[in-house]
Amino acid sequence: MNNIKIRVNNVEKTIGDQVILKNINMEFIDSRIYGLVGRNGSGKTVLLKCICGFMSVSKGEIWLNDKLIGKDISFIENLGFIIDTPGFLPEISGYKNLLYLASIRRKASKQDIYKCMEMVGLDYHSKKPVGKYSLGMKQRLGIAQAIMENPDIIILDEPMNGLDIQGVEDIRKLLLKLKNEGKLIIITSHNNEDIEVLCDEVYKIEMGIIKQLG
Repeated sequence: MNNIKIRVNNVEKTIGDQVILKNINMEFIDSRIYGLVGRNGSGKTVLLKCICGFMSVSKGEIWLNDKLIGKDISFIENLGFIIDTPGFLPEISGYKNLLYLASIRRKASKQDIYKCMEMVGLDYHSKKPVGKYSLGMKQRLGIAQAIMENPDIIILDEPMNGLDIQGVEDIRKLLLKLKNEGKLIIITSHNNEDIEVLCDEVYKIEMGIIKQLG
């Protein structure tokens, strides 16, 4: 039986005098894809940042297994993510960008980088600098970066942004493959078809309040 990996208990987030999240309660287990939908400004990205540990909560708790985020650990462990626009060094190639990022934690080998670039449809031999990449190529590179260290938990804010039809199909297949390998995946998307094809559970955020849709 799958174990609960992440628990969000009565979470609220206030910025200034604005309440962004109101009494959020959620549970996430492995081998599933969760979808978050809602208008821009509804609180989706803030919730993802709170779950990751990049933002503190104003009230409530977020747990990773038996560890309280913000107390026992600062950030979610073994996490791959895209939140906001992926940032890369524009003057060097995609492969060299990933090699540089991999050198920080030393969890991904050159072979891991080759494999992940191939999985997202990028040529690791290419010398083209990232500054000359299309939006879709940058998005593919961001997804490669998110998965290259083989994380247990993958959080992707609008992963299909900028992708063409083939790119969307490639990334959908990749996410389903990763789910079948036991990964816990959380995505946001404005595309209803992405949500329908990929997600085991779907939640809608509206004015900081969350409701399960399916």
